[in-house]
Amino acid sequence: MTQPILRTERLVMVPLADRHLELEVALDADAEVLRYLWGRARSRDEVVESHAERIALARPVDGLGYWMAFRETESDDNFVGLMMLPPAHDHDPPVAELGYRVARRWWRQGFASEASRALLRHAFDTVGLNRVIAQTMAVNAGSRGVMKAVGLRYVRTFFPTWDDPLPDSDQGEVEYEMTREMWSVG
Repeated sequence: MTQPILRTERLVMVPLADRHLELEVALDADAEVLRYLWGRARSRDEVVESHAERIALARPVDGLGYWMAFRETESDDNFVGLMMLPPAHDHDPPVAELGYRVARRWWRQGFASEASRALLRHAFDTVGLNRVIAQTMAVNAGSRGVMKAVGLRYVRTFFPTWDDPLPDSDQGEVEYEMTREMWSVG
């Protein structure tokens, strides 16, 4: 199975490809978009390196990877964000990690939730995963709101050690999950 194009009511989500690099560069140039990930904008070189890593991570488990989300049709003007469903751990491929990075102009319009629901449906109904997790900083209310809105349940708060901690990282990281059983009941 290759990574498919996913569609929702308002979005078309296409597998990440090299033609999307400039959109990733622009997305990661906004420090607010990366506030809870990097705490700053990223350089072009950093994004180029991450892009190559994302492309490589999409290969080990059929159907998993990264998608670029667009309003209705694929074009730069319609770019909404980067949606993520890579394997969560190299040693546990039946688990994927849900993520989303939405361009600021599209915030608070439900696109992260809409894309996440499509990724969850794909994860359980098409790929056949057992579990999907999502993690963020405990203080990231927006991302936690998306996790709750799509039906993920809180699992834990944990406190990783960072070389260069972001503000409020002392409040920890949170993990949410959706299991196959939860999906089939929901």
